[in-house]
Amino acid sequence: MAGSANPSSGGDRVKVAVQLDRRRRTLLYTGLSVTVVLAVVIAGSFAVDAASTTQLAGRNLSPSWAHPFGTDRLGRDMFARVLSGLRLSLVVGVSAAAISGVLAVLMACAAAVGGRVVDRAITWVVDLFLALPHLVLLILLAFALGGGTRAVIIAVAITHWPSLTRVLRGHARHVVSSDYVAISRQLGRGRWWIARRHVAPQLLGHFLVGTVLLFPHAILHEAALSFLGLGVDPAEPSIGVLLAESMRFLSAGAWWLAVLPGLCLLVVVKLVDAIGENVRALLDPRSHHL
Repeated sequence: MAGSANPSSGGDRVKVAVQLDRRRRTLLYTGLSVTVVLAVVIAGSFAVDAASTTQLAGRNLSPSWAHPFGTDRLGRDMFARVLSGLRLSLVVGVSAAAISGVLAVLMACAAAVGGRVVDRAITWVVDLFLALPHLVLLILLAFALGGGTRAVIIAVAITHWPSLTRVLRGHARHVVSSDYVAISRQLGRGRWWIARRHVAPQLLGHFLVGTVLLFPHAILHEAALSFLGLGVDPAEPSIGVLLAESMRFLSAGAWWLAVLPGLCLLVVVKLVDAIGENVRALLDPRSHHL
């Protein structure tokens, strides 16, 4: 009996050790990704002045030690402009993703406690937004709002909440069907009290993960709108603006004007996406990553 118990206990210890090792590794990856993203934001804040400084004697210089990303048509340092543009993209992405997440939570809570009519109305609106071509809707909204940073934030926020709402609605309905919510109803608590005290707190983890996962999409769509001329002010060095300006110089061999900003954007998007995936792995006990 004693001999048969030892392998089982040893296997449990190994399993726990593996889970702890995966959790530490996930925390390490998350910490590194957050550190890099914060470093980009801080460096971009310090690079604002350098990004707008012109040197006409050094126009369209290729990458070198003095200018790691080269210079543009006005002699502005592309490395500083890329850092400043990434900071702007991150600010726009955070704002749009946060607004989308809040809208999704409000809609999910309303669908869960508002009754059958409200639930059907919200479901219909979600299905309508998901059925529309995403990029076309973004372009129309940005154009209707007149362009600019505020228009981009509003357009991205309005078009990104439906998918998260569908996920949160399912979790909210599960919470509403629980026993403690039934007891609250028997005690005379109203619908919105239940939504505020019971439903919304249970959606906090899903809201956090969903908002972080919306973040990369918001960054890419901001870059796309800016590239098309419907995004931030062209005087601002956003990544979309840098890519749009570089198109006229690609035929002249100035590849660095498009390739390096594009690669930096992809790296930042991948880092933010990794943060979202790791946060989901940490918050979800059933995740296979842990």
